[in-house]
Amino acid sequence: MWVSLIGTWMQNIAQPWLAYTLTDSPFLLSLIGILQFTPLLIFSLFAGVILDKFSKRKILLVTQSASLIITLMLAILVWQGTIQYWHILIMSLMLGIVNSIDMPTRQAMVIELVGKEDLMNAIALNSMVFNIARIIGPALAGIVMGYAGMAICFFANSISFGAVVISLFFIKLKPVERKPKNDTNIIEEIKDGLKYIYHKDILLYTILVMAIVGTFAPNFNVLVPVFAEQILNQNEAGFGILMSFMGIGAFLGSMFIATSSKSGPKKFIIFIVPLIVGFFLIIIGFTNIFLVTGIFLAITGFFFIAFSSSANSTLQLNSSNEYRGRVMSVYTLVFAGSTPFGNLYAGLITEGFDARIGFAACGAIIIFLMIPLFIYKKRRDIL
Repeated sequence: MWVSLIGTWMQNIAQPWLAYTLTDSPFLLSLIGILQFTPLLIFSLFAGVILDKFSKRKILLVTQSASLIITLMLAILVWQGTIQYWHILIMSLMLGIVNSIDMPTRQAMVIELVGKEDLMNAIALNSMVFNIARIIGPALAGIVMGYAGMAICFFANSISFGAVVISLFFIKLKPVERKPKNDTNIIEEIKDGLKYIYHKDILLYTILVMAIVGTFAPNFNVLVPVFAEQILNQNEAGFGILMSFMGIGAFLGSMFIATSSKSGPKKFIIFIVPLIVGFFLIIIGFTNIFLVTGIFLAITGFFFIAFSSSANSTLQLNSSNEYRGRVMSVYTLVFAGSTPFGNLYAGLITEGFDARIGFAACGAIIIFLMIPLFIYKKRRDIL
């Protein structure tokens, strides 16, 4: 899995740089993210019903194999030098459709791997592995792009999916009670899952905060490449290093959650940390020095991962087995499915002004939108 994550991060760095190189447009760069994450917005809720009925291992075998094929096609086009902007758009859309099922499946399968008692620790440890790759992958991608070409990054990601497919045959899952297959209307099951969330205050509040943070915080694939080139005068290697700073902070954030997981999710993290994330996004927009920008990106990464891991744990620990797949599909919807709106917001502002204003605008809107949620929390006396 770790190898696969490094490959994924190598492509996550190479793809936006390639798109920006081809178009020289922050807005067209943002369209890549919009197309890649729009399917999550459309299909995530349907995926939740599937997860509550079928083997998650079999679902992942299909989705990971599909990802291997799609990324291999993209790698070949880059290697041949025939890649065009519209190719990236189509491949991003295809990956988005696959991820609309793959992402909630991976989230919901964690509890089947470790059991409920170790869930929060497992989520944090999984985040640690993810963020170690987030440190190594971008730095490695920057070096590879500078000396061997971008195609190698895409080939590495494609091959890494093969490692995941093989590992799935050796994973043993804990038995859980699964809802029997029936002829219930899928729309009714989605409505049932949404009603379940609505009537549990802690689930609803966490989902609403996650929607705000998930939409406007993780727009780094749009903002950082432009900021690196326009403000800091960096090349692809500098861009990769900046993203590695993000990974370092995120890794430390996941370590913090792992070491404190036995006491359960912290109220402070769910309620206050989103404001801290917004504040540091604003600060990044006013930096001029490469190292200072990297440090503030690391701090932002720390708090963002601490929040997202805690939100994930809060949702799973407060969901019954019958509804967990649908709850996590909504989590995926607001965490990743909202990305098209965030990318469009960041892309348009950066296109019209610059990357400084793009960062500041993302941070400011998080802080502004958290105000009504604080009022809602106080009125409902949540937690």
